[in-house]
Amino acid sequence: MLDFAPSSLWSIVALGMCFLLVCVFEFANGFHDTANAVATVIYTNSLKPRVAVIWSGLMNLTGVLAGGIAVAYALVELLPPDVLSPPNGNPAVPMLVSLFGTALAWNLFTWWFGIPNSSSHCVIGALVGIAIGDSFLHARDLGHSVDWEQIWKVLRALAISPLLGFVGALILYLLIRAFVRMPALYEAPEPHHRPNPIVRGLLITTCTLVSFSHGNNDGQKSIGLIMLTIIGLMPATFALNPAAPTQFSELRMEVQAARPLVATYDRYSFKSDALAAINELEKAEDTHLAPAELRGAIYQVLSGLRSVASNPAASQQEHKQASALAAKLRPSVEYAPIWVRVLSALCLGIGTMIGYRRIVQTLGEGIGKTHLTPAQGAASEVVGAGLIMTAGYTGLPVSTTHIITSGVAGTMVASGSGINMQTLTKIGLAWLFTLPVTITVAAAMFYFLA
Repeated sequence: MLDFAPSSLWSIVALGMCFLLVCVFEFANGFHDTANAVATVIYTNSLKPRVAVIWSGLMNLTGVLAGGIAVAYALVELLPPDVLSPPNGNPAVPMLVSLFGTALAWNLFTWWFGIPNSSSHCVIGALVGIAIGDSFLHARDLGHSVDWEQIWKVLRALAISPLLGFVGALILYLLIRAFVRMPALYEAPEPHHRPNPIVRGLLITTCTLVSFSHGNNDGQKSIGLIMLTIIGLMPATFALNPAAPTQFSELRMEVQAARPLVATYDRYSFKSDALAAINELEKAEDTHLAPAELRGAIYQVLSGLRSVASNPAASQQEHKQASALAAKLRPSVEYAPIWVRVLSALCLGIGTMIGYRRIVQTLGEGIGKTHLTPAQGAASEVVGAGLIMTAGYTGLPVSTTHIITSGVAGTMVASGSGINMQTLTKIGLAWLFTLPVTITVAAAMFYFLA
């Protein structure tokens, strides 16, 4: 075990390195996920690469700024409360190193081989691994100390969305073929030749939609990761939302109402931890808890309330009451300053500008047995943008990579050109192995570092 006491020089250096790591990870995320947004316009010569990437970056930024933070904290809540904001801050560095080290390594590994892997899968696998590693570290029962309900909710969205992308793009492409009689839509692009203005305008529009929706969903994920890092770096400054100062009189009322629900229905977090946190929050004015301690206590209560809201033994009224109480507590600990949103978009955009080529070629020429046509690219991007944006506003993290690539595969099947099984096998293996690999590596790293 290493000493990561907050006052140590090593802890300060390590946290600074973690902040650099989160920026590098989002930069690498641009290699994978954001490259899918510009693949069609670049491959069809609708826009020059530099113009496409700059435009996509602006739309990503707009999506990040216009979106909320529900997806960001849906990921953050996969972590146990004691890892999110422990009283002494010790696990912050091991958690961040395990998270970014695992996700970044797998991202770069798949990028090197030109495989459109999902950065979302990498992050979610690493977060689940840290939660499992924390359970082993404290000799806790996995069935009760890991919030499986939240994990299954996230994994269901990841599993279902590519299937919806495949079927939706297949159907939309068939509809386009049936009702739109424009030969240029169904012809593979010629090198160095721009498509006609109508086709070009269509593809620029669909690129814009995917970029905006990507910022709205995937950009939120990076916001959550950056917030985890800066809270670890400066817990006294960023542990609590300065724009929503905690009113302790109101806070006490909410936690008092949460006590009977948590005591009766909490399944995942230890009741003793959640109830101890309620005791601390009820007398917070008298004990003058530090911001990091307040944050940790609020997350313990939120963990208990999430468990109540998903417990079938609780009544519908109790489910609603638990959800309402959680909604009132969340704004004090779940927030993101404007500079964090801008930093997220910049890292994604710069990564796309440098690493897009491998993924563009895979999407354009590797998924089907024939080259991608404008109609296929447009159909996959329209469906993909709709799914990603819907998930962004409902708080579900999905994979831009897997939605777009499955959409392209759907249009290849619809056109009768067939699918390149070699590329599909690579993508499928990356999809299958990402979660087991990242869960195992992150769990082991956290266990030995914490």
